[in-house]
Amino acid sequence: RSSSKYPHCSGIHRPIMADDASSLTSFFFYVFFIHPATAWILRPGRFERKKSIAYAIAFLAAIAALKTGLEYNDRGPNHYVRLGVTRASSPLEIKRAYKKISLQLHPDKNPSPDAADQFNSAKVAYDVLMDLELHSVYDKFGQEGIDANKRFDETQFFLELGVFYVTWALLVFVLTLGKKSGEARQWCYTGMVVMLVSEITLMTTPTNPLPEWLFKQTTEHEIVWLMHSLFPAFMNGCRSLGSYLYVDLEAQTRKLLLALQEQNKDILLVLRDVQIGVQSIEANGAKGGGNISGNTHPSAARTPRVTPTGKLKELQSRLQASNSNVTAAVQSLKSEGSQNSQLGFYLMIFGFIFMSYMFN
Repeated sequence: RSSSKYPHCSGIHRPIMADDASSLTSFFFYVFFIHPATAWILRPGRFERKKSIAYAIAFLAAIAALKTGLEYNDRGPNHYVRLGVTRASSPLEIKRAYKKISLQLHPDKNPSPDAADQFNSAKVAYDVLMDLELHSVYDKFGQEGIDANKRFDETQFFLELGVFYVTWALLVFVLTLGKKSGEARQWCYTGMVVMLVSEITLMTTPTNPLPEWLFKQTTEHEIVWLMHSLFPAFMNGCRSLGSYLYVDLEAQTRKLLLALQEQNKDILLVLRDVQIGVQSIEANGAKGGGNISGNTHPSAARTPRVTPTGKLKELQSRLQASNSNVTAAVQSLKSEGSQNSQLGFYLMIFGFIFMSYMFN
């Protein structure tokens, strides 16, 4: 089919170049406007930690939903929505639906100023969905694919796929440079892997792999477009939250070493007191042994006796307190490192289970 057969359908969906420009606009919008606003919400001391995270997630979700919803609405209804049918509708059901809606939208009965465009759009939708080849092209590539006379080519598909994901992978790498963004980069790449697997599954499966009850009127092309549109929001959300949740293990290690250093100083001080106390006792004992009458100086009775046993007990209590603090710091470091290192692994497992359930 040539695109000249549908000269009036250019307004049904936005062209490919417009989608590319929209993606670029979304990227700059999230990087230069939404990311600083999210950083302002997550600034330490502005809100409580849990509230900051909740406010940031709510803000990002609201912006992404609003922006994507406006863009999706701007694309206009797809052919299934236009005729009021689903992906599972039979040709007979499509024919009945078209007959009903064509009577409603016919310019002789429709008082709307754009009645002719509405009627022609319904006619285009009917022609596409009733043609098996065009129906398949529309599901995979949208109306712009039909206009461009596009067909699925495996080499071309994987080439375009590689260009898209390599470009975004480089952007993610550049935007997540630095120690604070290490976890954010891992989250972004995990999301890209899930998105890549989803897109390959959607585009290489002859029929829509989603269950018939899920997104009944949504095509594979629209699902891929939705994932591409939401990824900039997801990436910048990961950047903001990753920086906020970052734990500097090197700084924690330095604090631990400083605590150990202070502990050693305490031990040395107590040991020195013990040594001085032992020497004082030995000196007093020697003087007492030489005093035959047993009389002592009056001031000696008022001087508190320092015993090695008391100093050793003091040393033991200090060591126990210091060791408990050090142990707590070490356990905190281990738990934080374990959680950070296993988060991406858990997300990967969850994504695999979710995709396996959805596509099976």
